[in-house]
Amino acid sequence: MKAWSARPVPDLPGEAPLPAVQDTRLRRRAELPRQERASLYVCGITPYDATHMGHAATYVAFDVLHRAWLDAGTPVDYVQNVTDVDDPLLERAEATGVDWRELAAEQTELFRTDMSALNVLPPQHYVGATEVVDRIVPAVEDLIARGLAYRVPGTGGEPDGDVYFDVEAAGAPAAEDGWALGDVSHLAPERMLALFAERGGDPDRPGKRHRLDPMLWRVHRPGEPAWDGASLGAGRPGWHIECSLIALQHLPAPFTVQGGGSDLVFPHHEMGAGHSWALTGRPMAEHFLHTGMVGLDGEKMSKSRGNLVLVSRLRAQGVDPAVIRTAILAHRYSEDWFWTDLVLAGAVARVDTWRRALGAAPEGSAAPLLEAVRTALADDLDTPAALAALDDWAARALTGPAQPSAADAGLVRDLVEARLGVVL
Repeated sequence: MKAWSARPVPDLPGEAPLPAVQDTRLRRRAELPRQERASLYVCGITPYDATHMGHAATYVAFDVLHRAWLDAGTPVDYVQNVTDVDDPLLERAEATGVDWRELAAEQTELFRTDMSALNVLPPQHYVGATEVVDRIVPAVEDLIARGLAYRVPGTGGEPDGDVYFDVEAAGAPAAEDGWALGDVSHLAPERMLALFAERGGDPDRPGKRHRLDPMLWRVHRPGEPAWDGASLGAGRPGWHIECSLIALQHLPAPFTVQGGGSDLVFPHHEMGAGHSWALTGRPMAEHFLHTGMVGLDGEKMSKSRGNLVLVSRLRAQGVDPAVIRTAILAHRYSEDWFWTDLVLAGAVARVDTWRRALGAAPEGSAAPLLEAVRTALADDLDTPAALAALDDWAARALTGPAQPSAADAGLVRDLVEARLGVVL
């Protein structure tokens, strides 16, 4: 699957420090290691609707991490998936009378357009779930053969043969770097059950060994798409195993960072880590990073509420993508926040001020700003502090008596684009 295009990243003088980041699994701040190559997996969209601000905030946040590695002189192997077959997509296609494949292609293209506009660096590997079914089938067969997965008999109108992952059999709590249920999320069992049911799980399915066992292979139902599952029978893969197999195909085990929104901590990243451990005997990722949720005017943003702030709609209204990106960067990536008219107005004013200040950039002012921005971003990608440093620089540039310096203006422009992805 084709990714999107982005502007080349400007080179900056010197070498930046690597950031320390808040690791969900470790429950503490962790220094990212110096590596010959970093590896990043960020869970992608289920393409049944347009890119909303929550999506944009996640991909911009991990773009800032991507740029931090590049500024530190570390190449990045970046993988992102597209869940191009899943229940929400199929339900949306049926409700609108559109073929699910057409809907997936249309919404994926809109997402690519939004990401390119927001200057998000594309992944080297942009992979649809449907592209890895041939790898998922033998992996599930292997888990069954080793007693880590099992078939469930049909009851209550469900057909025979759905395959589930056995979380208790696969767990290795005694292994120093192994996986056991709760290793990533650290949630209480009651909370896990609530989230599992809320986020696509089926805790009350008869025949399961554990209520939190996730589905690995869904055998064919009439009216649903299906693939050849060999000994599993025709069907389609479960949600979590898709990302595990895509990551194992393109990245080392463990890879450096698993990223996504905080709504993916459980069950998606928890179960993905379990699948990877069961398949390889190695951890899935060294670090797990998660972004906060974005609401609108004090309320949760959701399709059912009809209050999604869509990137494409803002762009159609003439909002500069640099402004949208700046509005996102005004918040810490790991914190929940709300989109408001005031947030947008503040970003408009900021970008305008920065652009005007470039024409008055004082000589010698760019180097201290470069250091200040790098220092801020080394502190858990503190983009609000980086923007504040840029605000201070702009205020001094617009009020100071110094002669403008084209060289300093050029370095500031490169700095803002290279590290923050904002095009001035």
